[in-house]
Amino acid sequence: MLREKTQVESKLAQFQQPKSMLEEAELLIELGEEEDDDSSGDELDQLLANVSQQIEALELQRMLGGESDRSNAFVQINPGAGGTESQDWAEILMRMYLRWCEEKGYKTEMVDFLPGEVAGIKSATIRVEGDYAYGYLKAEIGIHRLVRISPFDSAKRRHTSFASVFVSPEVDDDIEIEVDETELRIDTYRSSGAGGQHVNKTDSAVRITHLPTNIVVQCQNERSQHKNKAMAMKMLRSRLYERELEERRKAQDAVNATKKDIDFGSQIRSYVLHPYRMVKDHRTSFEMGNADAVLDGALDGFIRAYLLAEGDRPAQS
Repeated sequence: MLREKTQVESKLAQFQQPKSMLEEAELLIELGEEEDDDSSGDELDQLLANVSQQIEALELQRMLGGESDRSNAFVQINPGAGGTESQDWAEILMRMYLRWCEEKGYKTEMVDFLPGEVAGIKSATIRVEGDYAYGYLKAEIGIHRLVRISPFDSAKRRHTSFASVFVSPEVDDDIEIEVDETELRIDTYRSSGAGGQHVNKTDSAVRITHLPTNIVVQCQNERSQHKNKAMAMKMLRSRLYERELEERRKAQDAVNATKKDIDFGSQIRSYVLHPYRMVKDHRTSFEMGNADAVLDGALDGFIRAYLLAEGDRPAQS
């Protein structure tokens, strides 16, 4: 509840800030008109530019309405075929994401790291902790292609390298199973098991049916109906917990299916460092000429373009 309260307060603050800035802008305009003074023009321009930037950020967050978008994320990076060349590229991508996370104020933890034999990495998995970490980073799922003059080629030839990036949401393991009493049908009946005459002569056995799932549990081991009911409720919660885990496994399998579909011939983004310098996303056509800035973590433009494009995509029937 405290975490949810903090998230709601943060969201409200994001709406209040541009509203307050607009009110401040109105005051500046009124003062300028009253005093016939144009000196506040620069301050007003800067204020309105900040308001526009914040409204764009709110528009972006509107696209982050998925069930897991607000979760922490795991970012997994793997080099493609090509040995040292691709391994070095994978490490460059890893550094790019770490720098982006640093800029966003996200906490990072290296969960798994396997260095390359000569340079780069064979694999790396980073845990990213922060609000909407998965919602933003899911834009990076796919194959990333690098074109450059290889630092490992003595002949200074141009090489093309590939690396895959896969992002998954962190799932909270604290599963609390709440049972609504109104969704239960509780039947009592005379036990047919061992336990003496008292068990067989009273309706001490309990059968509980969970109506939404049609899960049925029953207990007749105890002589007391109260104890049998308590044990049956424990069994029911256990069954519901197992069902929840199964649903999560199915959801994870669906996520993993997208991972298996990644093909090293279908890159989502190209980073060209020779003969010209440009980074282009093939899904949205968004591009930046300052490739060095992108590799230093300037990914917001690419992420924003992807999320807005996904938000505008018509729903599948």
